Amino acid sequence: MTFAAHSMSAEPLRILIVDDSAVVRGVVAKWLGEEPGLFVAGTSRTGLAAVADVVRLRPHVAVLDVEMPDMDGVSALPLLLKAQPDLAVLMASSLTRRNADISLRCLALGAADFIAKPTAEVAQSDYRRDLVAKIRAVGEHARRRARMRTPGAAPEPRPAAPAFGRAPASAAPASAGSSFAAAAPAAKHRAFSVAPVRAIAIGASTGGPQALAALLNAIGPSIGRVPVLVTQHMPAAFTPTLAEHLGAASGRPGREAAHGQPLEPGVIHVAPGGKHLTVALKGGAAFASIDDGPPENFCKPSVDPTFRTAAAAYGSGLLAVMLTGMGSDGAAGVRAVASAGGSVIAQDEATSVVWGMPGAAVATGCCAAVLPLPAIGSRIVRLIAGERA
Repeated sequence: MTFAAHSMSAEPLRILIVDDSAVVRGVVAKWLGEEPGLFVAGTSRTGLAAVADVVRLRPHVAVLDVEMPDMDGVSALPLLLKAQPDLAVLMASSLTRRNADISLRCLALGAADFIAKPTAEVAQSDYRRDLVAKIRAVGEHARRRARMRTPGAAPEPRPAAPAFGRAPASAAPASAGSSFAAAAPAAKHRAFSVAPVRAIAIGASTGGPQALAALLNAIGPSIGRVPVLVTQHMPAAFTPTLAEHLGAASGRPGREAAHGQPLEPGVIHVAPGGKHLTVALKGGAAFASIDDGPPENFCKPSVDPTFRTAAAAYGSGLLAVMLTGMGSDGAAGVRAVASAGGSVIAQDEATSVVWGMPGAAVATGCCAAVLPLPAIGSRIVRLIAGERA
C-alpha cells in the first residue's frame, strides 16, 4: 500500500491552522478541506489561543505562523509541544533572512518542518501542493508516534532535535513513518569503494536541517581534506542561513556555493536555494557550477544534478549520503555515483522524519550501507581514515 493510500484509508489527519490573518486561515482551511484524508479540526488567531486549542482539539499537525500578535510562533512552539508531545508543527514563514534564522531555530526547538509563504515568484498552486505534501508527511509521522504509545501510558518524551551549533553528535530526528513504499524488504547492498574518499555529497529534504546539523557535527573534525557538498530542498532566502548554521555545527567554514568557486577541502558548500549545485572540472581542480536550469523531480535545488556531476568529477572517490526527505529526488544520482565506482550511504527508516528519498535510494540497490543517523557519522569518519570493511 502506498503512503497516500494508507493515509486516505486511515483516520483523517487532524489539522490546526494558526495565523493572525482571517483571510489566510479561511483560504488554507478551504484548501485542506478539499483534500482526501485531511480534516481541519480548527483555526487559531494567535499562538496563545493555539495552546488552548491543541489541548481541546488534539490535532496531528499544527500549521504555525512565525509572526503573530500576543504570542508569536516561536514563543508558542515549546508550549504546543509540551501540551501535546506528538504534535507535528509546520512553521509558516515569509521569505526573509530574519525569518530564515527563526525557522531554523524552530526546527532545533522541535518543529517538524517549515514552509515558505507564497510570494509573487511562488504561485499559490505551488504553495498549496507543497503544503499538502508536507502536512501528509509530518502528520503520518506524528500519528505513528502517537500509536506507538500504550493506552494509559504517560506521553513519550519528544526527542530533542539537534541544536544548530555544537550539538551532540548522537542527536537524531524522531523515529518516523515512510512516504516511500517501493523499497524491497531486503534490499541488496554494494561493497564500499576501495578508493580514498575525495569528496562527500549529501542530499536531504524534510527533516534535513536537523539531520545535517547532527551529521556534520559528528564528522567536522575529520573532513579537513575533503570538500562537502550539501543539497537541501530549501528556498533562496534560507540557504545562506543554513550554511552558517551548518558551519557552526561542524566547526568548519560553511558557505552558500557561488559559481566558479573552488570546492575547497574542509569547507561545507551548500546549494543555493532556487538553483542547482553542480561540479565542474578545470585543469583537474573541482569548482562549483551554479545551474539555473529547470527543476528536476519538481525540485530546485535538486540532489540529482549534484550527485550526477560530483560522480563524474570524483569517480570512485565520491561518498554520497542520502538523508531524510520526501519524494524520490536523488535516486538517479545514486545510480550515477554507483556507476562511477563511488559509495552511497542512506539513512534508515527509523531515524528518518520521512523515508522517501533514502527509501528511493535503497530501492536502486546501489547503497553500500543503510544506517541510523548517529551511525552514519562514525562510518564516514572511518571511511575517511581508510577503513573499508
